[in-house]
Amino acid sequence: MQTRKIPVTVVTGFLGSGKTTLMRHIFSNAQGLRIAVIVNEFGELGIDGEILKGCGIGCDDEAGSQGRNLYELANGCLCCTVQEEFYPVMEQLVERRDSIDHVLIETSGLALPKPLVQAFNWPSIKNAFTVDAVVTVVDGSAAARGQFAANPVAVDAQRKADPNLNHESPLHELFEDQLSSADLVIVNKTDLMDADAIAKVEALVRPEIPAEVKIVPAQMGKLDMHALLGLQAASEESIHLRHDHHGSADDEGHADHHHDAFDSVVVHAKVESREQAIAALHALVEQHTIYRVKGFAALPGAAMRLVVQGVGRRFDSYFDRPWSADEDTRESRFVLIGEDLEREALQRAFEAALNATPVQD
Repeated sequence: MQTRKIPVTVVTGFLGSGKTTLMRHIFSNAQGLRIAVIVNEFGELGIDGEILKGCGIGCDDEAGSQGRNLYELANGCLCCTVQEEFYPVMEQLVERRDSIDHVLIETSGLALPKPLVQAFNWPSIKNAFTVDAVVTVVDGSAAARGQFAANPVAVDAQRKADPNLNHESPLHELFEDQLSSADLVIVNKTDLMDADAIAKVEALVRPEIPAEVKIVPAQMGKLDMHALLGLQAASEESIHLRHDHHGSADDEGHADHHHDAFDSVVVHAKVESREQAIAALHALVEQHTIYRVKGFAALPGAAMRLVVQGVGRRFDSYFDRPWSADEDTRESRFVLIGEDLEREALQRAFEAALNATPVQD
């Protein structure tokens, strides 16, 4: 009979901070560790889950299979629906506890960690799991510029125009709440920063976290596994002491906060090249309040699927895996996360931007 508590690592951080990249690094260096994964998406297209399926963690089984390791919660905010979706998944994991060494939870960039961690005090969960650590990933390059979102100017303009909002941006409060729950803070993308910028971000982060919490720099989420797993923080026992702006969870796991300002839409089209796709997406970012872009491109003649991710005006892309035999319809699809987004208008704008971008030979 299994009596030990299974450690759980919660990976949180704002949109585009590098959470999924960190998760990929953990999987690639798991060294036989049996990991169950919960991915909380924001939007209709399970991009993060699809990216993680290429990591060899045994999550290609059909839904409902006993061997399934990846659980996707597509509600957009795990902290808002802890009871409705998270609790049933944890019950499934309790049934499989003999075959699990560790659980990783990647929250949506909009989620608050505190109510999620508090849910681990429920009796049926508390007896089986403990929160090894809350790991908050910070986009160091953006934070060094004082930006907690890809387009802080647009966010600030909306805040000033709305008399119902507080004097601080909701994004700023969300950033602080994610930090205040952390047992480890990773300042990511330090390859884009100099020593002064790194020191500036550490000075920004330090007042928001407990004194014992470490701040570690990283590039592409690459850290020693011993620094990431096995922290034994038992966060559920002390999370109630952490400050937050949005209130604690009630008895059903709901927190008093709203994400109504964020929209998520999907655009799709046929693209001819990596450069054309990124140029068209860049045009959308310039014309609309879009914080985050993530999706896949199907390029003519390419056997591999191209992952495209964008934060603000910065885009990254890479081929992650071959198209599978059952993916007969290979269509380029992208999730756009931002404010005041209308699907039809963005679809038309995306197609127009593609047509306006010359395809390189």
